[in-house]
Amino acid sequence: MRSETRARTRARGLARAGDVLLTLAAVAGAVCIVLAIATVAFDVRVTLFSTGSMSPTIPAGAAAVARGIPADEIEVGDVVTVERPGQLPITHRVTSVGPSPGGSAEARLITMRGDANAVPDPFPYDVERVRLVLFAVPGVAPLFAAAGAPPVMAAVTIAATALVVAMFWPRRRRRRTAAAEGAG
Repeated sequence: MRSETRARTRARGLARAGDVLLTLAAVAGAVCIVLAIATVAFDVRVTLFSTGSMSPTIPAGAAAVARGIPADEIEVGDVVTVERPGQLPITHRVTSVGPSPGGSAEARLITMRGDANAVPDPFPYDVERVRLVLFAVPGVAPLFAAAGAPPVMAAVTIAATALVVAMFWPRRRRRRTAAAEGAG
C-alpha cells in the first residue's frame, strides 16, 4: 500500500511540475508574441555590437534597442544606426546634421563618429530614415547570438514539443483492486 501511495504522490508531483513548465512555456510564448507585435508596431529592433567603436558608451558585446525615426528628427549627439547598401549597418554618434543635397525635404546629410574613434567616419550619410538607439545592455550580445544558433533552436523546439506531448498524453488509469471491485 505504501509503495502505491508513494507512486501516486510521485505521479502527482511530476504532473504538477509538468503543468508549471507548460504554464511557463505558455507565458514565454505569449511574451514572444507581444514582443514580435511591438517590434513591428513601434519599429523597434535589437542591434548587437561586435566592435568597440562606441566604447565606453556601448562596449563590444552589448545589445542595443533602437527605434526607427525619420531623418528630420535626428539631432547632433544622437547615437543612430545607418543602413549602408552592400555593407553592414553602422552605429555611431551624429556629429552634424544638414539638408540632403539631392534627397527629399525629410532627408538629411549626417556625419558620424564612433565614441572610441579618433576621426569621424570617412563619408557623410545621406539618409531618409535611421534607427535611434534608446538604450544598450552590455555583455548580452553573445546570449542573443547563441539563442539564434540552429542547435539551440532545435533543442528548444524539441523540448517544447516533448513538453506539450507529455502534458496531453493520456494518463494511466488506476487499477481497481479486488476489494474495491467487490465493494462496488
